[in-house]
Parts: sequence; C-alpha cells; structure tokens
Amino acid sequence: MQDLRINQQRLWDSLMEMGDIGGTEKGGCNRLAGTDLDKQARDLFVSWCKACGCTVEVDKIGNIFARRSGINNDLPAVGTGSHLDTQPTGGKFDGVFGVLSGVEVLRTLHENNIATPTAMEFSVWTNEEGSRFQPAMQDFRNLCWPL
Repeated sequence: MQDLRINQQRLWDSLMEMGDIGGTEKGGCNRLAGTDLDKQARDLFVSWCKACGCTVEVDKIGNIFARRSGINNDLPAVGTGSHLDTQPTGGKFDGVFGVLSGVEVLRTLHENNIATPTAMEFSVWTNEEGSRFQPAMQDFRNLCWPL
C-alpha cells in the first residue's frame, strides 16, 4: 500500500487562484451564483477535472458533476463537493475548500495512476446557500430520478 499524501502546496495555490476570482479588498470573495465571476470559477474547476480524465455533466440548474471512472462503475459513486459561489461578502474558503479538497484528491489519484473500486464524483452545487435565488441548493437529478 502506498503512503499517499496530497500536495498541500498545490491545494493552497488552487485555493488562492480560485480566491482571486471575485476577490475583495479585505481578502474575502464576492462571486454570486450565475454571475460572470461564478462562471469563471466553474470553468476553472471543470478544466482541472478534465485534465485528470473526468467526464463532466451539468444539470438544468447548473450543478456540475465531474466523474472519474472506477473499476466497477455499476456500483454507486463515492462523492464529494460543495459550492464555488459565495455570499456577497463571503470568505474565500467557504464552500470552495469543500470543492478543491476533492479536486486535490482527484489530482493525487490521477498522478499516482490509482484505480478506485468505484467511480468518484466531484460536485459543484449552484446557489448552495441561497444568497441569490430561492430555494437554496437543489439537485435536479434527484428531483427527476429519485434513488
């Protein structure tokens, strides 16, 4: 068994790069759902996931699902995620850390050529905190195709 470790510096650098999108003078972030800044952040996430071989789907309300195949893709995927959009005066780590920690796990698996037993799914939820639209966070797939 390998002694796997994430790349802490790469994770930090990714957090700082994402934090620059909509960064505020006081070190926070203003990246409301559905804005051009939100799109820039989401596009960056998608590019990182595709670079690691993920397929990407976006549902009708904008939730993003980046999927990395596993050995047995008939089994349910292991998932992680959060949001990239922020409150109007949000911190640069709120939600974003939940997304980018998953991206760092993805990168670590990818660079070490590790096949996981099941697929893995990395999600970005749209309007997770409801700062722009009501109701907050919805998963269109579960609304249409309940488990």
